[in-house]
Amino acid sequence: MPFRDRVARRFGETHTPSTKILKNDRIRTRRGGRRRPATTGRSTSPISRRSSSRSSSASSRFSARDSFHSRVTRASSRLTDENGKQLSPTAPYLSYHDVCLTYEDIKALRNDWLTDNNIAFWEEWLEREILPKYPQARICLLRPSMTYLLMRVDNDPQGIRSALPDMTKVTHIFLPINDAVSRTQPDGSHWSLLLVSKLDGVAFHYDSLGGANNGEGQRAADRLGRLMGMPLRYQSIQDCPQQANGNDCGVFVCILMRHLLVKKLLNANAREKVSMSMSNKMIDALGARKEMIKIIESLRKEGERRRSASPYNAKLEGAPPRID
Repeated sequence: MPFRDRVARRFGETHTPSTKILKNDRIRTRRGGRRRPATTGRSTSPISRRSSSRSSSASSRFSARDSFHSRVTRASSRLTDENGKQLSPTAPYLSYHDVCLTYEDIKALRNDWLTDNNIAFWEEWLEREILPKYPQARICLLRPSMTYLLMRVDNDPQGIRSALPDMTKVTHIFLPINDAVSRTQPDGSHWSLLLVSKLDGVAFHYDSLGGANNGEGQRAADRLGRLMGMPLRYQSIQDCPQQANGNDCGVFVCILMRHLLVKKLLNANAREKVSMSMSNKMIDALGARKEMIKIIESLRKEGERRRSASPYNAKLEGAPPRID
């Protein structure tokens, strides 16, 4: 199911979503008093000419690519289980707290563009496995569906405040950005990452395709700033690692998100200025895909173990392995 259709199905096309509608996409923000480090986007070294030309050529190569939805539609017709049985692409594969991954999502994670569900799972996993180790952190990970909702607001973003998590006490906000922002565009084709530092009033944009999503990043920063009642200075990070094909933008978003969260924010010295540059940062997209699949398979096995040990096992037949 294309990104826009997923969100339309969840929120509805013509109604402003309520907090109740967003129950399954709620964000748990950790609160605490420890001062978070201030951040700066100054690069420790400028992006190389080789990287710049590679970004430019990448944009040219991928500008005419077909949409994510069309590729997944072709791939989903070949989905089978371990016994060779034909599967529906929307069949549930793993229920992990507030996210339910489907076979379509797993197929995309192996070798295609990541779905919004893939990224929502990764954010959920970071919130469950990483953030609890830092109980005083006040960092918010907005889900793709929430970012999409923010981007769809035409004028006053205050109308969707009740549908978003309370961000009054957070220090940093992560937003996955997708170019599926038009009411007439059925789905998007590129992911990028926006990291907002409320401490500095800066929105850092990380784009692995030579700034292809700069317009969307600026729009998201403007609307989030209006929603929070504070101006945000937009800064495109010029030395963001660049993808080498047309499939890995979502993978780059996930790995950059974890790197920025853990290395730049959670483990940083609060007394020192933190550079938000990505100079010399390399991303192994294939290795990242394998790591994410390994995490999912491990959780699925644990869910199967819990299900087999449950006295209600018979009633759970046909349900996906679940981790609550």
